[in-house]
Amino acid sequence: MLSGRRLDLLDPTPVDIEVEDIAHGLAFVARWNGQTVGDFAYSVAEHSLLVEQIFLHLHPKASPAQRLTALLHDAPEYVIGDMISPVKASVGPGYDDLDKRLTAAIHIRFGLPAVTAPALKKQIKKADKISAWLEATQLAGFSRAEADRLFGKVDANLAGSLTLHLRPPLEVRQDFTAKHAELLAQM
Repeated sequence: MLSGRRLDLLDPTPVDIEVEDIAHGLAFVARWNGQTVGDFAYSVAEHSLLVEQIFLHLHPKASPAQRLTALLHDAPEYVIGDMISPVKASVGPGYDDLDKRLTAAIHIRFGLPAVTAPALKKQIKKADKISAWLEATQLAGFSRAEADRLFGKVDANLAGSLTLHLRPPLEVRQDFTAKHAELLAQM
């Protein structure tokens, strides 16, 4: 990692996890395999910030730890990349096992439970699907009907209040790191 840490992907430990590595990696990993409009790829870091924002909108009384869990929901992708769901499924259980080990190490590193409670995971998944709908319709060329079919309908007021902006990776990296520090300080 750029921090100098050596991360064993098959046996990750919390001591080898640094938020700067996560933020940097996610800021340079493109969602939608880079197939979005604009001068910059829409990064997993930008997506993670949006999911946390949507999660907070849906759950205004969420704790800082719950919000941090939402922010870090795709954190393992800083080293394993972002794959579309059909590819993840075809890779098989090995991918899911790797993702779970990395998630546990990341969560422990930042004072979160190694395994996300099912109810919280479901709430974050809802915010994640809303984010995917917004990304699909604003950046990836999907019609609203197509996005509704794939991700579920999104509240019109919420959809209308969120406009996605493509930004340089270093700017997104900085915002991800700042949001992480803000939430960690509140825990």
